[in-house]
Amino acid sequence: MENNAAFERLLSIMDDLREKCPWDRKQTIHTLRQQSIEELYELADAITTSDWKSIKEELGDLLLHIVFYAKIGSEQGQFTITDVINGICEKLISRHPHIYGDVKAEDEETVKQNWEKLKLKEGKTSVLSGVPQSLPALVKAMRLQSKAKTVGFEWDNTEQVWEKVKEEVQELQEVVTAGNPDKIEDEFGDVLFSLVNYSRFLKIDAENALERTNKKFISRFQYIEKKAAEKGKSLDEMTLGEMDELWNEAKKC
Repeated sequence: MENNAAFERLLSIMDDLREKCPWDRKQTIHTLRQQSIEELYELADAITTSDWKSIKEELGDLLLHIVFYAKIGSEQGQFTITDVINGICEKLISRHPHIYGDVKAEDEETVKQNWEKLKLKEGKTSVLSGVPQSLPALVKAMRLQSKAKTVGFEWDNTEQVWEKVKEEVQELQEVVTAGNPDKIEDEFGDVLFSLVNYSRFLKIDAENALERTNKKFISRFQYIEKKAAEKGKSLDEMTLGEMDELWNEAKKC
């Protein structure tokens, strides 16, 4: 019962903070919202770098926010932390009939398909329901495609998806030549969407892949800044050729 004791300790501390701390007492679900988003991104950063120590810490921060929201919900007479926990337990049981019922599901894809079918039976009007509007566009594209796949709206193989990528790139080049800004943005979005689709077939997380490249760019660019400073120069005093030479050095580090 060690887990229970630890959780009860957290709930007790939350009660104390809500009663005795001026800052905690002032918080609402709306003031906590942005902080919760930041905590989630901090967890995402830690996961990207496989920093287990930070993952543990950020999970704790997110758990605190969950308890905080539940405490406010209880004060407002809306729900308690027990309601939250029982709610997710019931959802997991009802959406895993292959574990808690007599439905057969031999692979991951069948499980996903059954999950989406059950959500529709629960009152969802679309397979795409549940994808938050405020998700970053790249993540949203991944989720939309994954959900569409559960009902068979999917290419048969990787080669077909790559052909689609090339087709979208060609269409982008055509509108760039024509010089229509609105069409260019539209076709550029199609290229990105098709590349996200390709990443799924390669079993790559497109968001994580792009973030790894962002981190790589930051590291290499800061290397250029450091080397320029050692030479007593600022970047705007250097030629592109000089910076490119340092960039190639950074790639070898």
